[in-house]
Amino acid sequence: MRLALILIALVFVAFGAVFGALNAEAVVFDLYFATWTLPKGAALLAALLLGWFVGGLVVYVSLVPRLRRRVRALTHEARRRDADGSGALVPTSPNSDA
Repeated sequence: MRLALILIALVFVAFGAVFGALNAEAVVFDLYFATWTLPKGAALLAALLLGWFVGGLVVYVSLVPRLRRRVRALTHEARRRDADGSGALVPTSPNSDA
């Protein structure tokens, strides 16, 4: 499995290198306070990686705290039930008829 992941990563790195080489024209970015001149392929790949990172960060910030609060509340409830002696939570499968 690890070998397959390494091979897939190498294929994507090769595609990225070819993409960057085929799009070698310079693009100028003027940000009022700075001017950057980058190859078009590098600029597109950087924008892709930045979007991927920002999207992952937004998902993490919006979901993880809520899920941690839910896990904490459920853990607290399970410990309270165990301490009260009212029985542990019994997992049921979605296919059971009970």
